[in-house]
Amino acid sequence: MVDWDVYLVTQASLSAGRTTADIVADAIDGGVGVVQLREKDRTARERYELGRELRALTREAGVAFVVNDRVDIAQALDADGVHLGDDDLPVPVARELLGDDALIGRSVSTVADAEAAAAAGADYLGVGAVFATGSKDDIDDDEYAIGTDRVAAIAEAVDIPFVGIGGVTAENATEVVEAGADGVAVITEITQADDPAAAAEALKHAVERGQ
Repeated sequence: MVDWDVYLVTQASLSAGRTTADIVADAIDGGVGVVQLREKDRTARERYELGRELRALTREAGVAFVVNDRVDIAQALDADGVHLGDDDLPVPVARELLGDDALIGRSVSTVADAEAAAAAGADYLGVGAVFATGSKDDIDDDEYAIGTDRVAAIAEAVDIPFVGIGGVTAENATEVVEAGADGVAVITEITQADDPAAAAEALKHAVERGQ
């Protein structure tokens, strides 16, 4: 059973000079339930080597571990699954490669895309960007600051779990969950925090208030 409350997306370049492994270890201590290996600016080899560390940490803690974009790296690391965007392999292809037990996520911003991803067999969705964010510079205007009304509409449209991502903080996480999300996904709210464990714990409390 996956704990969707707080989902950490890693990015060393946004980690205030600390290692991703250290951030992840602290975040797990604070209650993170899912860790996604992102690191878009690293080579496949670098992501694989880092992923080996994260796979060991998450396995020991019983935390779900997924790889952003790359099905091949997910396979190589024996990850729990993969998270896919518009430019990645289709969900059914990833399912065929990774198997029925794999956790396959899909990034969406609209009700139509959410419905299509669910119909294609995605296990969960990342919905956003809910609020304005500086962590992702590759999103279109219609995918930016979609707001909690769109989150609520997606919650009405699909039955699979989803996390709200994009500009989420401990101050606004409660409203994302109240709108219908099962949890929240963050990068900088944890990676740039002075105390990543405390930041994760604060997010978890905020999510629980909205449930």
